[in-house]
Amino acid sequence: MKRYGSVIRIRLEKLDEYVQLHAAVWPGVLNKIHECNIRNYSIYLRRLPDGVHYLFSYFEYVGDDFQGDMARMAADPLTQQWWEVCKPCQDPLSDRAEGEWWATMEEVFHQD
Repeated sequence: MKRYGSVIRIRLEKLDEYVQLHAAVWPGVLNKIHECNIRNYSIYLRRLPDGVHYLFSYFEYVGDDFQGDMARMAADPLTQQWWEVCKPCQDPLSDRAEGEWWATMEEVFHQD
């Protein structure tokens, strides 16, 4: 199992919409996340002192082909529709790696 964390800004004018969307994630999207070996997926919201709202995500990957599973998820038509609904709510960080939407965070500590 490998842990992943990432961060993205959320547009203030879309904050309520994003929270409502995630209060009732489409069942097919949840199924695809599970099929692609993601477990214990959480998204946290925090307004930092700069006044900007950020989303922080965490999940555990239990498969053996992360790139393949992420490609399968990205190819799923329902997941693509979900992302099209969610993306306008988000504002990616300018220093994220090429090809990333959410910026990857480095794990510096974990206690079992």
